[in-house]
Amino acid sequence: MGVIHSVNVSENGGVPKLPVRAATIRFEGVEGDHNKFRTEKREGDPGRAVNLFSLERIEQLQAEGHAIEVGSTGENLTIEGVDWDELEVGIMLKVGEATVELSEPCAPCWKIGDSFKGKNFSRIDHDKEVGWSRWSARVVDEGLVSVGDNVLVYAAGGSD
Repeated sequence: MGVIHSVNVSENGGVPKLPVRAATIRFEGVEGDHNKFRTEKREGDPGRAVNLFSLERIEQLQAEGHAIEVGSTGENLTIEGVDWDELEVGIMLKVGEATVELSEPCAPCWKIGDSFKGKNFSRIDHDKEVGWSRWSARVVDEGLVSVGDNVLVYAAGGSD
């Protein structure tokens, strides 16, 4: 079991996303967070409603000398205590009152370059560094998420 270390939003989109105490996760995404996949695309992309990243991975990247901080790579939820190496498409996470399903490793882009030495944002590219990427997720059940809430991980297609 893990815990929500930080809930992060950006009203205008982009990075960094700034911490808030709590937010409601809706099918379209996190309330108070501008998401271009939700608002600028005609039909939206429900598989990219929420972005998650690991506090442990952030701390490991900081130890490597990267300038990464919580929220600086655009994650909505920074999670502590979940084995990031075990995550895969279809895994379900109960985060606070909400449930999300991992839809794909989140491909990094140049906008998060300032978080990395030499702007090497590919350091968290799943195709190059398996187990280091952020994750995009679709919302299965809406609900409130708060700092300190438990995170339960369920196998793809069911519960553990």
